[in-house]
Amino acid sequence: MARIHPHTDATYRVVPLKDGTFGVEVVVPETYPTTVTKFATKAEAEAWITRHKVQVQSNAPSTPRFRRARGADG
Repeated sequence: MARIHPHTDATYRVVPLKDGTFGVEVVVPETYPTTVTKFATKAEAEAWITRHKVQVQSNAPSTPRFRRARGADG
């Protein structure tokens, strides 16, 4: 069975931050919202949203799920 990306039903919103930069508020159903920071411009934040949605639609994880421990042999 194929896995569904956890952000499939997420909503995104660009928010201004106090320091003059921008963040992206990500709301995944049944979880607390989180904010991805710091984008210098609103356009950069919107571009991140677009890239992230493409990753989600392709069901690609945004980061590797498994990493090899440092110094691990073979």
